[in-house]
Parts: sequence; structure tokens; C-alpha cells
Amino acid sequence: MNTLFNRRGINIDITHRCPLECKRCQRFTSFTSKGLKVPGEDISIEDFEKVLNFFNHINFCGQVSDPVHHPKFIQLLEMIYARKNHTTSVHHASAAKPLKWYPKAFEANPRAQWWFGIDGFPKDSHKYRTNQDGEKLFEIMKDSVKYLKNTPIWQFIVFNFNENDIEACRDIANDIGVKFIVINSSRWMGENDPLKPTNKNYSLQRTQGEKEYSLYRTL
Repeated sequence: MNTLFNRRGINIDITHRCPLECKRCQRFTSFTSKGLKVPGEDISIEDFEKVLNFFNHINFCGQVSDPVHHPKFIQLLEMIYARKNHTTSVHHASAAKPLKWYPKAFEANPRAQWWFGIDGFPKDSHKYRTNQDGEKLFEIMKDSVKYLKNTPIWQFIVFNFNENDIEACRDIANDIGVKFIVINSSRWMGENDPLKPTNKNYSLQRTQGEKEYSLYRTL
């Protein structure tokens, strides 16, 4: 309970880099689809040290980036791990790093909680996450179990192309020993959005003036 009350967390974009063009991501809708350069820079080691002095939980969940593409990401993970009372979550979807890179990242901080964004069967995830190799990311996620103390998470956003695959993917997650979390999104471009699930239970609605949000639920 003391740990809970003393927890000070921050979600941070540590870079501006990502090879994906997810169709409802801020990176794509606000910048790359309009031919604009994505703003931002790589956080320096010195500035990240300052972050660690004030926050004991670091959530790497980029709004315009994938954290693993920070050139010194493994060093950042090591810095967190060196502080006994610090924890971290890593949200990753790009799968663009070479396979040999991942064991080094997992071993740099085995306490890290990794979230892998695979929307549907791995062969279909690229239908939303343009440029993603979903099958490669699935193998990375499966392999990560050997290195991480916290069970990895399969993050599954529901779209019309995968809404009937939830139970099958949950079974696969159970078979490989990872948690399975379904996300119902509200990032729809009207009722006729081609990505929007046909089952209304799998999409959230925004009221006028309400900011977009997602609902996490574990199956």
C-alpha cells in the first residue's frame, strides 16, 4: 500500500521516430498524412536522469513514436533497472529492430512490463498498423517470456477485420504464456469509418466535446 501511494508515474515520448503509419495514430493523422515532419527529438541521457529523479514509474507509450527507436533505449532501460524502486512499461509495435537486438533490451531490464501491439492474428495486424510485420512481432513477444519477470502483454485493438478473432487470439495468448488485453477504441472517423467494428460493443462513442479515449479490459 505504501508503494502504491508513493508511486509517481509519467508517460513520455522519448523520441520522434517510428516506421509505422497506423491509420488513427496522431503521428499519421496530424503529420505524415499531411506531408509534415513529425516534431520532437531524442531525449538526452542527462534529461532522462532528471526524469528518474522525480518519477518512479516510467511508461513508454509514444503518441508519435515507438520508444525502441530511441538510439540509446537499452541504456535508458538499464538506468531504470539500476534504481531498485523504479518500474517501467514499454509499449511496442514497430518490430523494425533486428531480432538480435531484443534479448539485449529484455535483459537490460527484466522487470519491465512489455506491451506488444498486435491487432488480430499476426498476419492481419498490418491492416491497421501500416508497415508492421505482425508475424515477426508475434515471435518476438513469444520469445520475450524467457527473459522477462513480468508476463508480457498482447495488446489487441478491435477493428472490423479482427472483431471475430478475439477468442481465437486469446487462446493463442494462453498457449504461449502472455496476457491478453482487448482495447475498444473511440478513434473513429464517423459511422462509416471502414475500420470501425460492426459490433457496437467493440467501439466507444464520444459525446460532444469529449476527448478520445480507450477502454482496457482483460479477456
